[in-house]
Amino acid sequence: MTPHLLSVDQLDRDAIDELFAIAQRMEPIARRRKICRVLEGAVLGNLFFEASTRTRISFNVAFCRLGGSVCDTTGFTFSSMAKGESLTDTSRVLGGYCDALVMRHPDLGSVAEFASAVNVPVINGGDGPGEHPSQALLDLYTIEREFERIQRPLAGAHILMTGDLKYGRTVHSLIKLLSLHEPMHITLVAPTGLEMPTPLLDLVADRGHRLELRDSLDEVFEPIDVIYATRIQKERFTEEMIESFKGISDEFIVNRAFLDRRCTPGTIVMHPLPRDGRPGANDLSTDLNGDPRLAIFRQTDNGIPVRMAIFAKLMGIEADFDRDLRDVGWRVPEAIGVDDARF
Repeated sequence: MTPHLLSVDQLDRDAIDELFAIAQRMEPIARRRKICRVLEGAVLGNLFFEASTRTRISFNVAFCRLGGSVCDTTGFTFSSMAKGESLTDTSRVLGGYCDALVMRHPDLGSVAEFASAVNVPVINGGDGPGEHPSQALLDLYTIEREFERIQRPLAGAHILMTGDLKYGRTVHSLIKLLSLHEPMHITLVAPTGLEMPTPLLDLVADRGHRLELRDSLDEVFEPIDVIYATRIQKERFTEEMIESFKGISDEFIVNRAFLDRRCTPGTIVMHPLPRDGRPGANDLSTDLNGDPRLAIFRQTDNGIPVRMAIFAKLMGIEADFDRDLRDVGWRVPEAIGVDDARF
């Protein structure tokens, strides 16, 4: 892994497998069974110039679980960038304050520009419609763990991605990672105008995967192993698109009825979150809450050990972090959520 994590293009299968092996070693710390202080004294700068809850806090927690501390900046309003400061100047200044930086920015390529000015590790927390590498890594980690749980090989799996495949940066990164695996059947279902970019389709096809494009979920599918749903990224629409967009119809809803009709008891349902649970939003349905096929909370939980592993690799402590572990001193619940599925 290079000193920065800006794109999943930096990673091959060996690098991913190594990272996931580190993440598995991190799990006792991430699951609040062990305490580690290997990054004590280190400071993370979390720079989110676009709205975030899960990603920002997940990075914070991952760094703190390793003993570090965090400085947070959110939004442009209170940033020096609002005064005209360049990304390069901001990066160089903050690189002098912090030992690692995570950045989210609404402009494609902005995080790479930011990273070019410093030698401390920079992690791309999302650059507009570009990529979200740490999310894709935790998504793939979740898929691999779920397939281990149901004792099935990932090779040959049928994976369906649906929603906003044009502006959804999580699917852009994830489909690249999936394409590194042995051939799969990948079905893409998107509303008109929100299809997966052609270069990504070409990449997947060139690597030998079976690719299928649909414009509705109201069709007959081969048995689906993984559903990855995404919300519509209206914040990235042009004014013309906003005026013409009428919303997602019922034929794009992933709900219990769809799973019972088209899927199996072993189907894994994922979503990068947030999901819009308001009536008429037609995002991943809340009627799946409590269904053991819904993996979205196992998915978010997996974000902690994976992001801990990213920090460990970028900061060079992957061989040292588990030398001085100790048990936690507080009561830790057996299950985090009240309706977490038991397996």
